[in-house]
Amino acid sequence: MDKQALKLREEIVVRLPKLRRFSYALTGAAHAADDLMQSTVERLLSKGVPEDADLTRWMFRVCKNIWIDEIRAQRVRGPQTDPEELDKVARFDGERAALSRIALNQVNAAMDQLPDDQRTVLSLIAMEGYSYKDAAEILEIPIGTVMSRLARARRAVADMVSQPKTSTTAIGG
Repeated sequence: MDKQALKLREEIVVRLPKLRRFSYALTGAAHAADDLMQSTVERLLSKGVPEDADLTRWMFRVCKNIWIDEIRAQRVRGPQTDPEELDKVARFDGERAALSRIALNQVNAAMDQLPDDQRTVLSLIAMEGYSYKDAAEILEIPIGTVMSRLARARRAVADMVSQPKTSTTAIGG
């Protein structure tokens, strides 16, 4: 293996956590995210990366394109049912961990209900820290579209998380 290929592998490995989070944001399921991440890495290693490309941005673009291809293929093949997988939540102390888990589950559930385009933009900007301009370049859409999708996604998540849960009425009250 030549030095350039070895360097690319090392740089990809460093960026795998970001790619994993982005893959999860696209797919909404851990097992599907792992498959998407693996396909992305395989494509990067087999086809390479343009010399003038930022590796992280290029990885996200390749990942997004593979996901779009997979969605199109699923439409042709029909939906496949996969069991839901839940990622483990870090544990602090009893009550605090329970409250954190509840809040995280609410946000995850809300994000799962978002349309794919909104969830992807929200993930790139809120979770990965990309600017609107960078997200627009990665997704190959106008910056105004990024801003619009992000605003709708934030509003939808906030509305879903803040909706009052059905409460039990007090006995005798």
